[in-house]
Amino acid sequence: MAEAAALSLAPVAAAVQSVASQLFVGNVSHQLVRRRVGPVAPGDLIFNAHFESGNLGRVEQIDDVEYELTIRHDTQNSKQSIWFFFSVRNVARGQRVLFTFTNYSKSKSLFKSGMTPMVSSTSRPGWQRVPPQNLFYYKVKKHLRFTLAFVFDNDDDTYFFAYSFPYTYTRLQAYLAALDDAGHHLYQRTLLGVSEQQRRLDLLSIGDPAARSVVFLSARIHPGETPASLVCQGLIDHLLGSSPEALFLRSRVLFKIVPMLNPDGVYHGNYRCSTLGHD
Repeated sequence: MAEAAALSLAPVAAAVQSVASQLFVGNVSHQLVRRRVGPVAPGDLIFNAHFESGNLGRVEQIDDVEYELTIRHDTQNSKQSIWFFFSVRNVARGQRVLFTFTNYSKSKSLFKSGMTPMVSSTSRPGWQRVPPQNLFYYKVKKHLRFTLAFVFDNDDDTYFFAYSFPYTYTRLQAYLAALDDAGHHLYQRTLLGVSEQQRRLDLLSIGDPAARSVVFLSARIHPGETPASLVCQGLIDHLLGSSPEALFLRSRVLFKIVPMLNPDGVYHGNYRCSTLGHD
């Protein structure tokens, strides 16, 4: 169930709409990128990262096919430029592009070992990985770069590209609200505190409060490590389920779970840091 939720673009679309009027400093905002002049035509790409967890700092078209993309570094920390999440629209059917990321800062990357970025679109909301043969990872002087080769196949679509499966603060809050409404036995949600920007730090308690064993888990101290949220949600779903294992665990163990330790960093599309620049 957690995996199915991860593949859906619907929570992303909701987050884009809910924060459309807010400022995400340093991200491109519906930027038309082209070298030619004249009326806007299909194939004149429009880039956007002006939404929750979005990240793309700058785009420059190099030739008819290649675009150089600059990742916005983490808030107040210029050493971290890893997470990206942006959309592209006004594409032409069959249009081939090369997206070259010029300032990727992670030297020991899973991109070297077969991992590839994610892509989705408005007509196909399931996230998919770009085929490994379409990703080229290399070093130019002291800078790391990778190039993503892609072909747009539907001119009516808006395409989304991301470093990994996006999982936003808004999505977490919607998930926790649904758990509250479900009225699960031996489940409690409390407010541990608030972030620098007044976002919730939730603490979940699952299991018998009188249990002698306590297990503490947390996720997303590094905002860009989104798979941790999917694992965390899957674990919560399992612990609140009706399987014999879940019933046994709830009767013997008290689980304390903080599902998002760095909500501000998640919200602003950082990879490792809070909005204060702390790693």
